[in-house]
Order: sequence, then C-alpha cells, then structure tokens
Amino acid sequence: MNAPREVNRPARVSIQDVQQLPLTHQATIPEDYLDSMGHMNVMWYTHLFAHAMGGIFKWIGMNRDYFVDNQTGSFALKQYVDYLIEVRFGEEISIHTRLLGRSSKRIHLMHFMINNSGESLASTSEVLLTHIDMRIRRSSPFSAEIADSIDRLLAVHDALHWSAPLAGPIKP
Repeated sequence: MNAPREVNRPARVSIQDVQQLPLTHQATIPEDYLDSMGHMNVMWYTHLFAHAMGGIFKWIGMNRDYFVDNQTGSFALKQYVDYLIEVRFGEEISIHTRLLGRSSKRIHLMHFMINNSGESLASTSEVLLTHIDMRIRRSSPFSAEIADSIDRLLAVHDALHWSAPLAGPIKP
C-alpha cells in the first residue's frame, strides 16, 4: 500500500487582510454566468480575473495609453486557479490583487476573489505574466517608470504580515 500523499494546504488568509490589498475589480454575478450546476462557470472566473489584471495594470501605470504609446503589451505565462466556494447568481464579488515578485520583464501576482455576499474567499488566481514589445512580440523589460511603480507597490506587499497561499513554484 502506498503512503498517503502529502497535501500542500494553502495558508489561511483572512478577508480583512485581503481587503487591505488594491481593489482591482468588482461585479455582481449575472444569471448568464451560471452553468448547469447553478453556480458560476469556470470560464467566468478567468473573465473576472482578467478584469482584475486590467485593474492592477492601471494601478502601476500600465494603462491603455502606456501600451499604445510604447507599443507594448503583456502575455500570461502561467496561471493557477483555486476554487474555494461557490459563487452564484446575484452575488457580489470583489477582487483584490497582491504583487509577489518581479524580474526585469515579468510580474508574479495573486488575485483574491471575495464573495461579498457571504464574506468568504471564493477563489484565488496566481499568475505569472511578461511584458511584451508588440513590434516583435517578444518579452521586453519594463520601462524605468513602470519598474519603479511595481517596486513601490511590491515593497508594501512584501511588508504584509501574512503569506500568500501559493499554488506552485512560479518565479518571475
């Protein structure tokens, strides 16, 4: 008989801790987001987390003007999603985002989706993304201004007293 596998349990995170992070998206779940089980279909988690990505980009200065003026963009490289509780029709969610690390071209972050109706952590999304030079469609370094903006927010997040519930070995 095989020994039981050791389960990597995520760290417990309080709603109050998560709410201290930048609010990057809010929504009320419409009926058309539901699947045949009566809860939000997994594709809509990706959709909502994508909106939160736009929110954190604005927070650090990577808005539409930045991308157009510099002919840059970003590509997701890895994403791990944990579904913790159901999200259903009419429930309000908020997504808060924590920066976890960066390199000259990449950002490692985590989105936290709170089900405001039940005041519970509903889902997390751990993401690794890269900055892109859209002229050649290859990874490129962040501008000095963006790198400084990321570093300022990262310093705040690094000083938090709690660890993010990482899903796997992602390194920027």
